[in-house]
Amino acid sequence: MQFLAPRTLDEALGMLSGRGGDLRVLAGGTDVMIQRMTGQLPRSESLLYIGGITDLAGVSRSDGTIRIGALTTHRDLCCDPVITTHLPSFAEAAATVGGWQTQAVGTIGGNLCNASPAADLAPPVLAAGAVMVVSGVDGPTRIPAERFFVDRRLTSLPEGQILLGIEVPEPPANTWESYLKVGRRGAMEVAQVGLAARFSVVDNRVETARLAVCSVAPAPLRLHRGEEALAGSTLDSGTVSAAARRATEEISPIDDQRASASYRRMMVGRLIMKAARLARRSLGMG
Repeated sequence: MQFLAPRTLDEALGMLSGRGGDLRVLAGGTDVMIQRMTGQLPRSESLLYIGGITDLAGVSRSDGTIRIGALTTHRDLCCDPVITTHLPSFAEAAATVGGWQTQAVGTIGGNLCNASPAADLAPPVLAAGAVMVVSGVDGPTRIPAERFFVDRRLTSLPEGQILLGIEVPEPPANTWESYLKVGRRGAMEVAQVGLAARFSVVDNRVETARLAVCSVAPAPLRLHRGEEALAGSTLDSGTVSAAARRATEEISPIDDQRASASYRRMMVGRLIMKAARLARRSLGMG
């Protein structure tokens, strides 16, 4: 096994392009190292540590777009004023990822590229309509977040490329969003169900609704049927209940050691109803 530690992005991309698929990118290591120790990844696989490429960390805001570098840690997301003001669901999700030690070194890029069905940052990224900025030796390209998560631990990130960060359009005025998580504990717990909800309201009616979930399908996903049912509504209880029922038709939960499929299906509906109640209160809709 080799451990490579490039200092620049160009150096890292050159190493990746010359090694094919036998080089695993390592950032904070909170997922990769555990997977190696438990036999989920081969110990012989070489590692490309990109944690020293400081240009890939940080949050910026300009021209109506919020940019988050792939090496931005969960703790940084929890504390950054741009994130807490404009993308609070990102901060809320990051605050539930493991304990403070994990949050201090784990990165948003690692959480997303690991592509766990239970990735906490994935639902907020999907609900925000984010774009993943990736790069190889030929330069950067962009992948909509909805096309990034393909299956369990599988993304559409091309071989030989690195996730540089994500770009998120600033939400419009009168927008409410949150990340709601069900687990045995509020933090340091893999989600039994996670929901990111976002509602933008004009004249007390929902102009756009976005719902995204984790832990209820092989990959995190948007709930388009539920969103369509809420568009144009006042988030009244009847409409929200109908939307919750439609949303549960889009998921494919399984039974595992953390929760049953029936429990997960029930909780998706309940979290949507809870999100709607919180949004109505926050947005002054009654």
